[in-house]
Amino acid sequence: MFQILSSILLLVSLLLSAVGLQAEEFQPVEYPKGYSAQLNQIYVEVNGWQGLMDLYLPPRGAAPTPVVINIHGGGWNKGSKESQRGFGSFFRRGYAVANISYRLVQVAPAPAAVEDVRCALIYLINNAPDLNIDTQKIVFTGSSAGGHLALMGGLLGNDRRFDGNCPAVQQEIRVAAIINKYGVADVGDWAHGKHTSRSAVMWLGAGVDDLAFRRSVSPITHIKPDSPPVFTVHGDADPIVPYQQSVDLHKKLAEMGVKNQFVTVAGGAHGRFPQDRNREVTSMSMQFLESLGL
Repeated sequence: MFQILSSILLLVSLLLSAVGLQAEEFQPVEYPKGYSAQLNQIYVEVNGWQGLMDLYLPPRGAAPTPVVINIHGGGWNKGSKESQRGFGSFFRRGYAVANISYRLVQVAPAPAAVEDVRCALIYLINNAPDLNIDTQKIVFTGSSAGGHLALMGGLLGNDRRFDGNCPAVQQEIRVAAIINKYGVADVGDWAHGKHTSRSAVMWLGAGVDDLAFRRSVSPITHIKPDSPPVFTVHGDADPIVPYQQSVDLHKKLAEMGVKNQFVTVAGGAHGRFPQDRNREVTSMSMQFLESLGL
């Protein structure tokens, strides 16, 4: 039944694309004086699809800089890197920013998006000398489905199971921290639980009834004692991604002894937090990074 529903949802999505819905136009990202932009850099090519990233690089100094990999949300079926803003806090700290695209379900279902996020990470590691990036100071961040992918990209660590499309990388893969904004921690629960998500069902595709597969693309499964520190924020009135997802994530991280901070926005919906609360949460996430020496 879930497979039939998944096929129907995918067909509807493809039909909507076919009728010529226009992509929303966004203003370019504003970056500080001295920074340079490298837009639409190809980080991977898969079956004719090109993974693109926009890089915003600080002035080149003697020491390499930390970098944040930003991943947009949209239920794995919509959204774009061009929609993303809010990099000011990272710019002020001298970070490079890598704002990435990934395959949406209309192009390929799970685990394609995870594979792409990993390839973006490996691209930055392999090109770190040219980009003046400190590979010991790589941070993932994302919201909603982007939060899920940020968690997957970081928590997989040196697990190479989804890296088949990426070039070889010689060093151990480890990120320094993850900023997770109301991301999906257990995709299987979101697809089969009491709050069944059509987006999760569609993204899992043929693997929706495969427990082992669902676990393989669920961040909560990949938490280990040496996992990178995680900062999580979630509104307790989120009508889309259940707040319990972050509660369970925090519990598992704590059980494993992983440094993490969980911020609840009382009455907060799906990222639609009051402006003052948004600023407060951003400040807290930056303080979290500072506590890690990032």
